[in-house]
Amino acid sequence: MPAWVSVLAFWLTLLVMLVGLVLLIVPIFPGITVIWVAALLYGIATGFDTLGIVIFVLITLGMVAGISADNLLMGAGARQGGASWLTIIVALIAGIAGTVFFPPIGGLIAIPIAIFLLELLRNREWRSAWRAIRGVALGWGLSFLVRFGIGLVMISAWLIWALY
Repeated sequence: MPAWVSVLAFWLTLLVMLVGLVLLIVPIFPGITVIWVAALLYGIATGFDTLGIVIFVLITLGMVAGISADNLLMGAGARQGGASWLTIIVALIAGIAGTVFFPPIGGLIAIPIAIFLLELLRNREWRSAWRAIRGVALGWGLSFLVRFGIGLVMISAWLIWALY
């Protein structure tokens, strides 16, 4: 492979990964997945040596953890805010349905509405429903921090792969 192709692959991959990292701020943007795809394409373009395979497996585990962080931490936040397990499960299903039928923001709208309505029906008190919504928001904020940290680790691991 010509040297200029390797250099171009390095800089394009780094650029795409940094865009994925920065756009984690946008809840509907799959930044962790973008970082993973960039690493995969880099491996395909430059070849997977032993170090590359090991690091790509670690990057893949990071992607799975990053994707899982949203649902787990938002659900944990809702639970800590007083939401029932049934409410959390139904809200997750509503989020998936909202994303499928009204992409890209349908899920973001469906989850808090479902939690609020179900908790309002369950407790007959709007304050407890708002407390559950606050818990979801705090869980999302924490999940952003976790995903950002995971994204940094994924990019750092890729840099080790790319530079050695």
